[in-house]
Amino acid sequence: MASGWAKDGAVQEQIDASIEDAVQHARDQLAHGESLSHCEECGVTIPIARRQAVPGTRLCINCQAQVDEQTTTTSGYNRRGSKDSQLR
Repeated sequence: MASGWAKDGAVQEQIDASIEDAVQHARDQLAHGESLSHCEECGVTIPIARRQAVPGTRLCINCQAQVDEQTTTTSGYNRRGSKDSQLR
């Protein structure tokens, strides 16, 4: 299918790149390492079940919920190939 100046498969490549970026972003957000026994924000004991379920956890459930609320979502649009991004 011809799409102007874009090469064949360019749309699929952009979709694939967007998915790869989203997956990498999600992996970067995962905790890693050894879990803490106490929350680094409030000092409350982190339950053993949480430490086993989420390896590398550093926050209790309440503090993690607050962090999750404050975390902004990333755009689902891959701007690497966007002409608009080059104009800004």
